[in-house]
Amino acid sequence: MSDWPYRYFSRAEMACKHTGKCEMKNEFMVMADALREAFGKSMIVTSGYRDPSHPEEVRKREDRARRGLPPPLSTHSEGIAMDVAVRGADAVRLLELALSMGFRGIGVQQKGDTRFLHLDTRKEPAIWSY
Repeated sequence: MSDWPYRYFSRAEMACKHTGKCEMKNEFMVMADALREAFGKSMIVTSGYRDPSHPEEVRKREDRARRGLPPPLSTHSEGIAMDVAVRGADAVRLLELALSMGFRGIGVQQKGDTRFLHLDTRKEPAIWSY
């Protein structure tokens, strides 16, 4: 029996692209599976878990340190976030579903070549664009 019980997302696609570690939280993955079921289409994960040594996480910490700010609390490094490649009407539909299902952190990148939604389950709601 597999120790990865999720129906719609593999361990490999949710793993850190830098280290290969996958420390996604069960509660998040259960919600992600339910979201995919409701969406009814495949979802391409561009980023799931990010180890603190991932270059993007290091860059964020260094940037904040230069500005005299504390390190960010990365929802990717906490195992409660994913970025999903999506555009147009599908992005709007996925956003509506995610909000209705309790995802609280929403990042929107819908310009240029990289189009995705960041979805997470942080405690305090937040929405932003890239």
